[in-house]
Amino acid sequence: MDRRRITKLGIKYLIACLLSISLFLGCKEDKQQPPLVEEELAIAEAPADVYEFGFNLNDFVVKRDTIKKGDSFGEILERNKIGYPKIFHIAEKAKDTFDIRRLQVGKPYTLLCTKDSLQRPTCFIYQPNKVDYVVINFQDSIHAYKRQKPIKFVEKEISGTIYSNLSVTMDSLHLSPILTNTVADIYAWTLDFYKLQKGDKFKIIYTDKYIEDSIYAGLDNVKAAYFEHNNEPFYAFEFVTDSVKGIMDYFDENAKNLRRAFLKSPIKFRYRISSRYNLRRRIAYYGYKVRPHKGTDFAAAVGTPIMATANGTVTKSTYAGGNGNYVKIRHNSTYETQYLHMKRRNVKVGQHVKQGDVIGWVGMTGNTGGPHVCYRFWKNGKQVDPFRQKLPEAEPISDSLKAKYLDFIAPIKVQLDAIPYDDEIFEDTINNNNNLITSNN
Repeated sequence: MDRRRITKLGIKYLIACLLSISLFLGCKEDKQQPPLVEEELAIAEAPADVYEFGFNLNDFVVKRDTIKKGDSFGEILERNKIGYPKIFHIAEKAKDTFDIRRLQVGKPYTLLCTKDSLQRPTCFIYQPNKVDYVVINFQDSIHAYKRQKPIKFVEKEISGTIYSNLSVTMDSLHLSPILTNTVADIYAWTLDFYKLQKGDKFKIIYTDKYIEDSIYAGLDNVKAAYFEHNNEPFYAFEFVTDSVKGIMDYFDENAKNLRRAFLKSPIKFRYRISSRYNLRRRIAYYGYKVRPHKGTDFAAAVGTPIMATANGTVTKSTYAGGNGNYVKIRHNSTYETQYLHMKRRNVKVGQHVKQGDVIGWVGMTGNTGGPHVCYRFWKNGKQVDPFRQKLPEAEPISDSLKAKYLDFIAPIKVQLDAIPYDDEIFEDTINNNNNLITSNN
């Protein structure tokens, strides 16, 4: 190899080395120049404003907890370094807005505290439910007020086919039990949900509530519903009959009220009739002597709520021998009802109750062989079988409102009829896929 070639190779090698060193130093310099990166990180990590209850939470140390057994407003503040003279002053100022003695165990509360070493509370916020909250602000002057979190109403549609019973089917669709119970109430006299058959279908238009767009806050209302039982249609539409008093009810497509003056049963779900009204009943325990049974026994688990089957006034709420804990209600000059063997009563004599109000809970008090409520029914002072009576319907829709009602439900009925069933959606999907395969071929 001649000298010239060696020289050229040496120069190339030297250039390569210098480039390597330059790249290395460049990288090192980049690593040693972080100001821009740190500035960007500082901007990215700056806490965004977080507002709740009308306050920017970044301005406070936020302490959240729930009311414990034995807690009081005073004890909570005293634990957080507020003295009793000031606590008393706060309570006095707030009492016209909120009674601090009404704090309930298990309900959440929030303390907004100063961002210093003392972290003294400046505001107490109590939430009796998911929507409402009470603010007692003592940061400067003391003032209290009630507010609601922003609520979003979302209308939804659901359909299904009964394959076991309504409750199981709706559970499988991940629907709220409150929706199931509401629908059962709407059709309490029109349909017997324990006689729904496999293959019966339903459609429901309802509205759910959400707090701040994301937190589920429960059912708002059922706008309309449709059941198909034994190939017979049963429509239900919500309609306000008195906007001043806020009275609403459910009517069918012909404006007929779906409700009756009396419910069929004092228990909603999961019951069975263990003994019917029978004036010739014979019982082995009593030597098969005739011992008339003038009530209808609804067997259910201890603690199951018992409802008033119609509006009325409580005339008796007491304990008496074989009846155990019982309640008696006068509904009008013609009808009375009685509810026996309660575990506990929930009403007092003279109290007015509405249809569906919980008046007690199933128990085994008095003469009873198992948990149930014995439901007794009087007509003109005589005990009768309620299932053999032609009971009055609820208040019908007025003639003046009927035309308005029919116009009101017309578009809702179109919407309800257009809701497909799950099996129809499945069939449409299969057909569409088959058509797509055929067209591709």
